[in-house]
Amino acid sequence: MNLSRESLWLVIGFAGQLAFTGRFVLQWLYSEYKKRSVIPTSFWYLSIVGSALLLMYAIYRQDPVFIAGQAFGFIVYLRNLQLIAKSKNLKE
Repeated sequence: MNLSRESLWLVIGFAGQLAFTGRFVLQWLYSEYKKRSVIPTSFWYLSIVGSALLLMYAIYRQDPVFIAGQAFGFIVYLRNLQLIAKSKNLKE
């Protein structure tokens, strides 16, 4: 299969959007399972994957608004994972 450069970037953009949307579906289903609002750790991993892919796409498109939004979000998602890891280490 021979993808053009533009088609490849569209695939990256849609993959990022799919991961980003998937995190909300995951959180909703997990909360339904637990019968309370819960954000599982995998939500943050999907956030990082989606944000990284969308950030790459935004940089390719040279969209400063999209770049700023995704770059800031990436930092927040990474920090949440650090806090989760720190809290697990304190419990051990």
